[in-house]
Amino acid sequence: MPKKMFQRYMPDHRTIRDQKCLRCFGKLLHNPALWHLNRHSLARAFLIGLICAFIPVPFQMVLAAAGAILIYANLPISVALVWLTNPVTMPPVFYAAYKVGAWVMSMPEQEFHFDASLEWVLNSMLQIWQPFLLGCAILGIMSGITGYISVKVIWRWLVVRRWRRRHQQKAI
Repeated sequence: MPKKMFQRYMPDHRTIRDQKCLRCFGKLLHNPALWHLNRHSLARAFLIGLICAFIPVPFQMVLAAAGAILIYANLPISVALVWLTNPVTMPPVFYAAYKVGAWVMSMPEQEFHFDASLEWVLNSMLQIWQPFLLGCAILGIMSGITGYISVKVIWRWLVVRRWRRRHQQKAI
């Protein structure tokens, strides 16, 4: 069952509640619905976590936690999924977001030469912020919806497969 697989890797809810960045939610984190693991809460967690992973701000985990609290998604999975965009994966993911946004807006791609400085980031963002943010929104929403549907379909498929195997074993 998929539930057992996810529970094996999930941290203890007390550990997550004690995170410094999540203390702002206070008693809202005591809602048991945020810690349950079922098909619906996991699918909602994928929706929120994947959307928040594409938001280019440094506090993605807080946004994912707030979203999980709002729609009663599994909080640990929502928060963990934002780490798909980590310091290693962020440059290619955000470059792809820029390319998607530029394509949708029918804008020519801007040539740029990378320089690891705050001045370069600020100057570059002034030139590309519209296609970049549009691409982030498109990729975030599309990946969130894809994750939501995938979890629902895969979970259902695994449950039906297990039920059929059990039913076949009874017939033997």
